[in-house]
Amino acid sequence: MAFSKAENIFPKLFSVIAPIFLCCAIGFVWKRQERSYDPDLITALSVNIGAPCLAFYTLTSTNLDPESFNRMAAATLVTMLAFAALYSAILKVVGLSQKAYLPAMTFANVGNMGLPLSLLAFGEQGLALAIFYFAINVILMFSFGVAVAAGAAYWGKLLRLPVVFAVAAALAFMYTGSTPPNWISSTVLILGGLTIPLMLITLGVSLAGLGTQSIPRSCALSALRLISGFAIGWATAELFNMEGAARGVLILQCAMPVAVFNYLFDLRYNNMPEEIAGIVVLSTA
Repeated sequence: MAFSKAENIFPKLFSVIAPIFLCCAIGFVWKRQERSYDPDLITALSVNIGAPCLAFYTLTSTNLDPESFNRMAAATLVTMLAFAALYSAILKVVGLSQKAYLPAMTFANVGNMGLPLSLLAFGEQGLALAIFYFAINVILMFSFGVAVAAGAAYWGKLLRLPVVFAVAAALAFMYTGSTPPNWISSTVLILGGLTIPLMLITLGVSLAGLGTQSIPRSCALSALRLISGFAIGWATAELFNMEGAARGVLILQCAMPVAVFNYLFDLRYNNMPEEIAGIVVLSTA
């Protein structure tokens, strides 16, 4: 009986994971063939146009009640506080740099990998919830994350993040029970459609260009991030009595690997970027 259930699960699991790795493989092979690719341009298009449009369309077109988002917002904040407290304590005990490692361990790849996985695993409802987790994560990354990495917070950047305004506008429609005009919905649907493929291909390109250093330490920190992420996600879902797609999305997002953005932060502020690259590569693998 157990073997029969496994036979049924693996095809479903493969159908969820295969598109992620195939899209990443395109970017990886593209980079290895030394083809021209401008990750800064693609990232700018994804972050400033694609992701906000995807967030707005998904949140306004998915039939989710405001209470679901209130609970997801509270659960997301709990998980982020738990991550920051846990990893800060561990890094202090083992004597590793808080500036270099704390943002990397705290902020996972809930965009490039978490959004498509949530969509494939839980459908449009799962994507809507995952986008909300992603939006809160982005806000904290560009405030707390940058403050730790650089030693100072750049609050003005938060006011220039389009995804923040897109989520706020979508929630305004949701809480008032209204819908945006069809021409707006059609436009953001088209522009939002480019986001996930570009994110995954860019992730593959980024991973192809990263080296690794201090493999044993990177392996240990990668394992810690994935295992503790799953545990914190599961415990928080239990705390908030989450079920169905909301429970699955919360646990999935918490268990994502280290985000590539952390490598870019540490590269900019010279916080041992090679060490962080190793954690990004190994946790993603």
